[in-house]
Amino acid sequence: MTAMTGTPRRRPTLKTIAELSGLAVTTVSRALGDAPDISAQTKETVRRIASEVGYVPDRAGVRLRTGRTNVISLVVPTEEDALNMTPRLIAAVAGGLSGTPYHLVVVPEMPGQTLMDPVRYVVETRSADAVIINRIQPQDPRVAYMRAQGFPFVTHGRSDWRDDHAWFDYDNAAFGVIAVQRLVARGRRSLVLIGPPTDQSYGRDMLAGVRDQARGQGVTLHVPSGVSSDSPAPQIAASVAATLQSHPETDAIITASPHGAMAVVGALEAQGRAVGQGIDLFAKETFPFLSLFRPGILTATEDIRTAGLFLAKAAIHEITQGGRSHLHHLDTPA
Repeated sequence: MTAMTGTPRRRPTLKTIAELSGLAVTTVSRALGDAPDISAQTKETVRRIASEVGYVPDRAGVRLRTGRTNVISLVVPTEEDALNMTPRLIAAVAGGLSGTPYHLVVVPEMPGQTLMDPVRYVVETRSADAVIINRIQPQDPRVAYMRAQGFPFVTHGRSDWRDDHAWFDYDNAAFGVIAVQRLVARGRRSLVLIGPPTDQSYGRDMLAGVRDQARGQGVTLHVPSGVSSDSPAPQIAASVAATLQSHPETDAIITASPHGAMAVVGALEAQGRAVGQGIDLFAKETFPFLSLFRPGILTATEDIRTAGLFLAKAAIHEITQGGRSHLHHLDTPA
């Protein structure tokens, strides 16, 4: 065997970048840390050089020097539904952190855990500098806990304490208004809502938007109990079938997800009915799919990429500003 020759390549350090940029090591370190007093041009120069030389920060060293991990945790549910938004949200948040010193770590909500378990683990172990959570409840215990702990976090959705923490949300009340308006414009007068779980803020908001607009338009609204757009497809289909039997005048259904829409279509077609022929279906989706599944489905799209980019930006803001101010954004459906 021939022995390998040559000197192993030395791992690039902050000093390497400092020498190439002509900046002080402390300036390089602060630029990579996105310090607010370092100019955008200097940050861009330092990051470009760091990328060119293959610099990777020593996380253990960073934590010893700054107390930070350079990690942002995104807590998401484990779901088998291939149409859910979780993969797109992960990709979008990761994209928002690209070019920053922060890395994304996905923390799953495992079966058998409470909502608090993954959040409490991250906070107590300080395994991240900030947490992003979704499926927000009006008085979400995770929000209450992290506020009490003074731990940086951002929510995808709004809690009742929305003025006191960072958040991004899609205006589900406005979605409900638009859905009813478009259906009424098509002559529909008897509506059914298969909405999100009402223990979550977005479910409460959507129900309020649909209910208020239906009342204002003078049309009938039925909201089946015991079922939501997150329910198993057979349960949604059974609920729709029962509702159509008890309210045969139903001429439109609103639902909050592609999963729910497909279950509704299945229930309609099992009764020999077709979407767009005597009955309409209006659904929310996170990527253009439903019109390919059944061209007659009416849709509004929630932009998950915009959400992920904002959540990443807001998480960094919470870390660097220490909670002195909070970023908020409400995305309005077109």
